Amino acid sequence: MTANEFQRHAIAAHLAQTLAGPARAISGFQELLLEQVQNHSLVHITPDIERVGAAARQLNSLIDSLIHGKADYPDHSGREIEAKLRHDLRTPLNAIIGYSEMILEEAEELHEHALDEDVRVMLAAAAELLAHVDAIAGLSRASDNEGLWTTDQAEIDAAGLERALGKTERDAFSARNGRILVVDDICSNRDLLSRRLLHEGHQVVTAESGLSALTRLAEYEFDLVLLDILMPDMNGIEVLSRLKAERRWRHIPVIMISGLNEVDAVVRCIEAGADDYLLKPFNPVLLRARINSSLEKKRWRDREHQYLQRIEAEKRRADSLLHAVLPGQIVARLQGGEEIIADRFEEVTILFADIVGFSPIAAKLPASDLIKRLDRMFSMFDALAEKHSVEKIKTIGDAYMAACGLPEPAADHADRAVALGKSMLDSLRLLASGSDSFRVRIGVHTGPVIAGLIGRHRFVYDVWGETVNIASRLESQGVADRMQISEATRRALHAPWELEPRCTVELRGVGKMETYLVRH
Repeated sequence: MTANEFQRHAIAAHLAQTLAGPARAISGFQELLLEQVQNHSLVHITPDIERVGAAARQLNSLIDSLIHGKADYPDHSGREIEAKLRHDLRTPLNAIIGYSEMILEEAEELHEHALDEDVRVMLAAAAELLAHVDAIAGLSRASDNEGLWTTDQAEIDAAGLERALGKTERDAFSARNGRILVVDDICSNRDLLSRRLLHEGHQVVTAESGLSALTRLAEYEFDLVLLDILMPDMNGIEVLSRLKAERRWRHIPVIMISGLNEVDAVVRCIEAGADDYLLKPFNPVLLRARINSSLEKKRWRDREHQYLQRIEAEKRRADSLLHAVLPGQIVARLQGGEEIIADRFEEVTILFADIVGFSPIAAKLPASDLIKRLDRMFSMFDALAEKHSVEKIKTIGDAYMAACGLPEPAADHADRAVALGKSMLDSLRLLASGSDSFRVRIGVHTGPVIAGLIGRHRFVYDVWGETVNIASRLESQGVADRMQISEATRRALHAPWELEPRCTVELRGVGKMETYLVRH
């Protein structure tokens, strides 16, 4: 074998370890993206995803040809081979990155978070592949400098090849070691594997049987399992089946190692969930390649799991924020795809509560004290509204507005609203402390309203109609520390509330109206 032929062989082996896995991952995520855009009828994104697929196929085809020694590279020097390799590999990678970035921009504009996640994974894989392509340059330069081969050297032994690949890999994979469980009933096999893996920088835990392997799995977290098939107490396929049946272990990659050179054995292992299969005695270069590939797959799965957890956490946070400002039924309708939410309700009870003499109190209180007191009062009102199943609508300055009978109609809407108002007054009396304590007026009216969602940057669920205006007038022309209700609300009550008829009130913009004060 000439020096250049050996160099091409060394580079091909390096490629098998470092490039093939991420390149296959790009193809896999491209296929997932294509299915998603078809399912969501995002036709205008399809051409860019197909361009990514074409570039991924070109990349995988080139890597396969290099791995299998079918690449058409002339008998040039290592530097010339390196330059052509970098050019040929970068061409499809640049296309993948460019089109993926365009897809990512469109996905973000459309708020398609599922697409966004898969595209980011593809971009990360492509960026990592570019780093590996640069590492190929180190292979030929390091090897030339160390004199691993010369132009008049026709042969090189396997140990030399292993040293060449090993040095380049240690440079490229210095931060990519993992914790590996080695399971084999033969002590010498365990020792050999352990020594080699420790030399590569991995953490190693050993098990001499299937049962002890399950014990180790319960004790530690592992990134990879190397599992022998023939063992006395529980064979490797049984251990593999147990491992894949457990939710906490099923994501761990497993490489089966055995002296069985039988297709049936390979098939059974793959069907049982093994990620790879190696024959004993194993080729150390091939073993390293398979281990690195499996660890890389594990890292991708872990990253995907972390991304999904992060997305789920963000979704929960967004849902929590939405539920904090909007009624639950409105949140459900938004998430169901409704863009315009507007409803008419024929009978709803509206409550307004406003602080009496707020301006003089605000003028003499420090800003921080004023905000603390308002927050304490309104937080108390929120808790009471939730207790009485009344929907808080909003606060307007020092006023508090709530409604009952929407977004879900309720037969006892008037009773709930009056009960809330009474609880507000009772709670404020308990909080009273000196001349600066808050006193409120409360007005309640029943009638038809329009309710709906407005805004895009900051959603607001609001209520409109004459019923709202009358409730506000009843509050402003009410009595301090008392709740004033309209005749319409009195008729809607079911419980025997004690009411004091008040003289006819002239409501601005409404006219004369019979009103009542609810007794303490």
